Order: sequence, then structure tokens, then C-alpha cells
Amino acid sequence: MRHIGLFLSVLFLFFSCKKPQPLTRELKPIDQAQNWTYQLQNADPQQVASSGFDMIVMDYSRDGTDAEQYTKDEIQQIKNSGTIPICYISIGEAEDYRFYWSTNWSENKPEWLGSANPEWKGNYAVKYWYTDWQKIIYSYLDKIIAQGFMGIYLDKVDEFEYWSDSTNPDGLVWSEDSTALWMSRFIRQIANYVRSKAGADFYIIPQNGEKILEYDPDLINIISAWGVEDMFYNGTEAWTDDDWQYILDERIPNIRKAQNASKPIFSVDYVDNGIGYWGGNKARIDDYYSKCHQYGYIPYAALKNRALDKINIIKGLQP
Repeated sequence: MRHIGLFLSVLFLFFSCKKPQPLTRELKPIDQAQNWTYQLQNADPQQVASSGFDMIVMDYSRDGTDAEQYTKDEIQQIKNSGTIPICYISIGEAEDYRFYWSTNWSENKPEWLGSANPEWKGNYAVKYWYTDWQKIIYSYLDKIIAQGFMGIYLDKVDEFEYWSDSTNPDGLVWSEDSTALWMSRFIRQIANYVRSKAGADFYIIPQNGEKILEYDPDLINIISAWGVEDMFYNGTEAWTDDDWQYILDERIPNIRKAQNASKPIFSVDYVDNGIGYWGGNKARIDDYYSKCHQYGYIPYAALKNRALDKINIIKGLQP
């Protein structure tokens, strides 16, 4: 009997330590997604496939390098589970850990490379309208398409505001209508490029920078959805009255333009302090969800540290 008990204990440990098995669900179109998740570091395709989310925004690589990029089979595993894999790519900043970065740039900086972002180490502003930078992005997109991703999540679209800000550390300023239209043109070029290779249904999702729609309203016909950060909370803190008034007057009306064109809005706020879904943390997460539902956004409550290095499962809520 002792041997049988030992055998059953080992068997229990074996199955309890196994990774969760991928789900098998039919892929929905992006405009039918009811939830999503956002992980940019160390995403495990099997865990993603088992998570139950309708969509994930993830990097093309586990750690951002070519050496750790996902295989086509791994991305297919995610698709087979019914989760739409969307690949993150920054088009308004360069990142010094990417395949395209040259160590020579510290001494011989390209004309299109600007100053470092003080809030994100290793990120640098770029003059995204320069052909040499755009060629880099196209080579990056080739990798993403080859992996089998179903779309791209364009970060730093709002860089057009940086180059029209007289206080930017590069000391170079253009009018906002010019920088916005240069960015809009770039997004259109990107859309044409990827859809010519991956098909007309390849998803294009800009993140933030929705003010660009004031300068190019027809851009809404090119994109598939819009992503927004920090809409209802500043981390785990409420926005000040002035900040909230700006959101009401500027951000929400521009986002509504996308909604009026039947484009889904994927919202991420970093409202979860990581202590668990109870008490004040639960109240804040619930309030964030309530506000998203009020405005018609698809919410994702991310962890406060903004690392986006794990899927934030909240039992009974997310997914």
C-alpha cells in the first residue's frame, strides 16, 4: 500500500507540474475580440495558447534579439488556440537591443537618430520620415510577416508630437501639422507594404497618438483598431482634474472617431499593484473596467511596474 501511495503522489506531482495545455478555439476577427493581453518580454507561446485571451500583443522575440525570435510553428500554435498574435514594433523610436542597432552609432550617429528617451533606457527618438529609418522598419516587418503574425501594433506613433515640441532636447522643431502628416504617410506606407506581402486582412493597430486623426481623418480607413495607454489612470493613481479634462477634451473625442468607424479600441492601464484581486486594488481594477465599458473600450489591467513581462491573469475577470 505504501508503494501505491508513493506512486499516486508522484503521479499527482507530475501532472500538477505540467504546463497548461493549449486551448483549441476558432480564431475570431479582431472586431469580435472581447479581451486581450500584452506581454513584451519572455512570452511563452504555450502559455499564451493556454491563456484564453482573444488577442495578444507580443514581441517578435523573447528578449528582443534575433537569437531569441519566435519560430513560425510557435506563432501558429498561438493561432491554433484561437488567440490572435499581434506583433509590437516601435516606429518612432530606435531601440539599442534590436538587430539593426550598430555600436558605431555612438561615434558616428546617423542623421535620422535623435536623443535618448530619459524615461526608457536604450530608446532613441528617430526622424521617422527619413528613408534610411524606413528601410530598417521594412526589414523588421519582413521578419514579423515570415513568423506568421496576423498584424502589427505600432508604438510611438505620438513621436510626431516630440518633433513639434520646442522643448525637445534635439533642438529641432517642425510644425505639428507637418510631423503628423509625415507619421500618417509612414503608417500608410507600412500598411501598403505588409498587406502586399501578408494579405489585405493583415491588422494595423497604432498605439496612442490618436491626435493624428485631426490631421489625417482618412487614416481611420487604413487601420484595423487603435490601442490606448493610461487613459483612466496614471499608473495606480487617479489623474489630476486638469489631466482628466485634457483626456475628456482631446483624447476621447479623437478615439471616438475610430469607434465611429467601427474600429475596436484596446485599452491598457497599469492599475494592478500586484498584491492580488482584493481590497483597494480590486476596487481600482473594477473601476478601470467600468470606465472602459462605459466608453466602449476593451480593457487590459496590467501590472503597475509596466514591465509587461507576464500575462496578468485575474481570476473571474481577466480573461
